[in-house]
Amino acid sequence: MPLMGSRSGHAATAAQPLQAPAGAEIPPATRPGGAYDRYVAKLAAEGKFSGVVLLSHKGRTVLSRGYGMADKEKGIRNHEGTAFSLSSAGKPFHAVAILQLAQQGKLKLSDTVGTHLTGLAKNIAEQVTVHHLLSGTSGLASPDENVHRVFQSRKEVHEYYEQRARQAKLVGVPGVPDTAHAEAEVTISALIVEAVAGMTYWDYVQENVFKRCGMTGSAFYTRPQWLTDRHIAHPYMTLADGSVVDAVRNLDKDSPDPNVPGKNPGRAFIDAPGDGGFATAPDLVRFAHALGDGTLLDRPWADVLTGAKIPHGPASFGAYGIPISIVNGQWMYQRAGGNPGVSANWDIYPYTGWVGVILGNCDGVPLQEMIGQEMQAITGAPAGGGSGG
Repeated sequence: MPLMGSRSGHAATAAQPLQAPAGAEIPPATRPGGAYDRYVAKLAAEGKFSGVVLLSHKGRTVLSRGYGMADKEKGIRNHEGTAFSLSSAGKPFHAVAILQLAQQGKLKLSDTVGTHLTGLAKNIAEQVTVHHLLSGTSGLASPDENVHRVFQSRKEVHEYYEQRARQAKLVGVPGVPDTAHAEAEVTISALIVEAVAGMTYWDYVQENVFKRCGMTGSAFYTRPQWLTDRHIAHPYMTLADGSVVDAVRNLDKDSPDPNVPGKNPGRAFIDAPGDGGFATAPDLVRFAHALGDGTLLDRPWADVLTGAKIPHGPASFGAYGIPISIVNGQWMYQRAGGNPGVSANWDIYPYTGWVGVILGNCDGVPLQEMIGQEMQAITGAPAGGGSGG
């Protein structure tokens, strides 16, 4: 399953955006003024999208648009350099970290959790492997999360999520696919990174993923930075009465969303180990190319990351932290994420060198529909939406 070649990758994206190349390989629907551009503009005009969309082909920006406000109070608009909360769209970073350590021979994917961590339940320590964690087949279930807790430090966040991971129960059979999100899989993976690398997960990813890729606008920002850094988008959350608030400035306000009832992303001081982070759209393009040009992983190990592990549908599969699909005869690697006032998605089309990014900071974004429209613009396939996050 080949990834993008190096000549079109990391070096090109790290420079200033280039003009889109001419030729038939750039479908009209992807160009400025094309079908996808008009579709997103209409969503924004209807109040259904605030954020940034970007389409890149072989390291060259074809389309880049920003809509709405990153910070209404300060009058800062969303633009290409705005960093957005990724939510689950940042989860693949922990899979990359694990595979980097495996490539270095510091751990094996067949290692049991107990090889690297102590204090976990005996059946988890002895039966669950690193592969199970990354492929979503651990059989673990996490205790309910206290969504109303307001965190005040990195240490507090780390202790809370580590404790929750240690309270996880083995409710399934390791190795058997399960579609449920198991937060413990992500946290335990991050704890293994910390145990093997000897540094916090946040510092490891900053040094070995963001820095290597030249992702200068990306980080695991803390709430104080979210409040003060002018390049970070604030999440605008719709309340039960229909009013909209800046979640980071209104920690007492709850989301009525039935998928995340009572949640407010601003209550986190920093994202949980193994999850989240913030990134700009161009930085996610840099990440996509760095997966294919040897910057992050040697090519065989990059293929391990994106190789199909678990069948999910007729042409969709689970890889390590990344849903992958066959779309109109080509692979598409995708990861989406969402929270109150947060929507994020990145798609990689490795056969043709396309990368698509959608980053939003309001509720009501029709993310699956947007992914489908992007996919149709790039591949010509019917707009059926992506494989989720």
